[in-house]
Amino acid sequence: MTVMRLGTTSYIYPADIITNVTRLAGKVGDVELVIFEANSDSNLPDAEAIAKLTQLASDHDMTYTVHLPLYLGLPENSSSVEKALKVVRVTKDLSPQAFIIHLDGNAEAGSKELKSWVKDSCGVLQALGNELGSLDRLCVENLDGQPPAMISAVLDKLPVSCCIDVGHLWKQGLDPLPYLERWLPRCRVIHIHGVGRSDHKALSLMPEAMLDPVIKVLRDSFTGVLTLEVFSEDDFQESLAAYNASMGRLHG
Repeated sequence: MTVMRLGTTSYIYPADIITNVTRLAGKVGDVELVIFEANSDSNLPDAEAIAKLTQLASDHDMTYTVHLPLYLGLPENSSSVEKALKVVRVTKDLSPQAFIIHLDGNAEAGSKELKSWVKDSCGVLQALGNELGSLDRLCVENLDGQPPAMISAVLDKLPVSCCIDVGHLWKQGLDPLPYLERWLPRCRVIHIHGVGRSDHKALSLMPEAMLDPVIKVLRDSFTGVLTLEVFSEDDFQESLAAYNASMGRLHG
């Protein structure tokens, strides 16, 4: 039986990607490689780093997801898309479980702007899919500044996958359960994190009544990657403890 793989980001410790992955090895089954900067190659792994990441994955039965730069501007000839294509070329030999994509923009359901945005988004995704040779590892993430209908509109047009960010739904004041039911068949990665004054905080901030139903659905129905998407050691440890406590309550 395949079970979901628990992961976190490559920016838990204030150090480079290799140091983070090395320190996380044995603690998680997947690491989200955070390659956010759209205008710099400063954290883009070189050939030596890719070889080291490959060895770490082999030694510790780990996988990777890759978070492409924030944000992908539209249309597909924008500079940020060129950066994303470069990231895909550099990291695809790691056989990532998914490439996480933020599609920039906002539009209301049914509007002319939404139709235009979907058309441009599909162009970007096709360009990235051509580089990979398929579309299924491209995971479009729901953003807290966009209505969820925008993601559904893209999923209706292309056979891409999705990344459900539960923390973003919580931040919007939305119940994640209907979106999990709707999108989970197309989902390769779940992002989860606590929401306080801002998001991407420790999962321990979330009440049991909000956290446990989500964890139950994932435990019972999800076989992809669950990423504790936080960016500090304290938030990671507290999130891991909150996740384990939730699983314990469900088993109880």
